[in-house]
Amino acid sequence: MRIGELEPGPRDSIADVGVRVGHTTLIEGDDVRTGVTLLVPPELPLFAGAHRLNGNGELTGLEWIRESGLLTTPVGLTNTHSVGVVRDAIVAARTGEAGWSLPVVGETWDGVLNDVNGFHVRPEHVHAALDAAAEEFALGSVGGGTGMICHGFKGGIGTASRRAGDHAVGVLVQANHGRRSRLRIDGVPVGREFDDVPLPGGSIIVVVATDAPLLPHQCDRVAQRAALGVARTGGAGENSSGDLLLCFSTQPVGETVRMLPNERIDAVFYAAIEATEAAIVSALLAAETMTGRGTTVHALDREALEAILERYG
Repeated sequence: MRIGELEPGPRDSIADVGVRVGHTTLIEGDDVRTGVTLLVPPELPLFAGAHRLNGNGELTGLEWIRESGLLTTPVGLTNTHSVGVVRDAIVAARTGEAGWSLPVVGETWDGVLNDVNGFHVRPEHVHAALDAAAEEFALGSVGGGTGMICHGFKGGIGTASRRAGDHAVGVLVQANHGRRSRLRIDGVPVGREFDDVPLPGGSIIVVVATDAPLLPHQCDRVAQRAALGVARTGGAGENSSGDLLLCFSTQPVGETVRMLPNERIDAVFYAAIEATEAAIVSALLAAETMTGRGTTVHALDREALEAILERYG
């Protein structure tokens, strides 16, 4: 399903800028619906920046990114109460590469479908996700997105990419946010066409990667614009939502670096906005109906969605 006006990359994925992604998905009995996702950049360190739309959430390591302007570790995504174990496992995996680490690990809350206090994510699951990282990866109810809910439908992991002139912008989201009545897809008020459901809104983590040569302050600016992609689908940064956004540039960091002139950065802004919107939609379309802890969360019906979009023309 094509979202927006810009041209996608070859994979329509964050892999279009060299980022590999791996998952470990945990589904057991009636109560375990969780996991972990790892994003592995093409090299480290990289210039990076971040933005907070609403801060009822966690994305570790941001103080060092703000201080140094550098992303120095892979990025982990998991459930709220597993951030610590994922962080520690990334440190353990990097002990041979660096004397210390401040890993970047984000979370959203999967406590409707998952026993979030069961601490089911363990170090071996993080290591398995790292080992599985590849340019082709699953979407929807997988990895850190396994138990997530988005706009009252089953949510999870989504990705997209867009061209920005001579450069590309890729986005990956862990989508667990929004109210159904507010959902818009490609400008159409889709959520109003479905019965509302009393499921809580949650949070979203957005990771933006681009091969445009950006300096850290420009990464901050792109991360901020990606929040507009969240808004375009109906997200509002509600009080209870943790809406945290990270951006990094894949240009090598060394004594000599390049900078995209600010006069040319609008194309990257537009691509980040549209790719974020498209990544959220991809999470919704890839997710499957799931039952956990006595609650069933239904996937967004693709055929019904296409009929609604066609009717609005």
